[in-house]
Amino acid sequence: MKVDWTKYVLALVITVAIFYTAYYVATRIDATRIADIRTAQQNISIDLLSTQIQFELLGSLDCQAIKENPVLTSQLNTIADRLAYAENSLGKDNAEVIQLKKQYSLLEIKDYLLMEQISQKCKTKTVSVLYFYSNNGDCASCTRSAEVLTYLRQTYPDLRVYSFDYNLDLSALKTLISLRKVDGPFPAIIINNRDPVYGFRNLEEMQALIPELKNLASTTAATSTKQR
Repeated sequence: MKVDWTKYVLALVITVAIFYTAYYVATRIDATRIADIRTAQQNISIDLLSTQIQFELLGSLDCQAIKENPVLTSQLNTIADRLAYAENSLGKDNAEVIQLKKQYSLLEIKDYLLMEQISQKCKTKTVSVLYFYSNNGDCASCTRSAEVLTYLRQTYPDLRVYSFDYNLDLSALKTLISLRKVDGPFPAIIINNRDPVYGFRNLEEMQALIPELKNLASTTAATSTKQR
């Protein structure tokens, strides 16, 4: 029986064409995604530098001027969102992501200390939450805890939430951990410098842990749902 090689050759050509088309499209998508990530990283670096300069400016203002100038909450939250995008895209072990996390953690600590100084200087009351999580596979509920805190942060714009990777190799962070006596299990939460609270807390439990929320103006978090 005579074999019709034309059909086989045509099938091979079509298969190769489909493969290379798919490969080309996937490559273009990956290149676009990488370009977006690099742009986000550049934006984070610029935001970090800008925020650091703002720290210096705010530290020299009097109390009235500070009241008229909101203190960095939105900037830090924007950086946090961009950093989360970079971490999800490149991975938590990526060297550039780790470097950005270190810079961001330093800014968070600086903001925390600045707010403590402003609180004493201007006799104002701030509500702060130090949130310590772990990416080492030993914190199954850290994602849910972060969602609860994100909801509260969006609902109460004046609530200051500082998130720290407990295992980040950063001397300033290790000092903060030592001073606040944080060890685990995670997640660990410190509210207004009180003793650490360990383990997952749903929204109602978290609100009970932060009675100061009653003194903060609230807004509707349109894109969040309550975590129970």
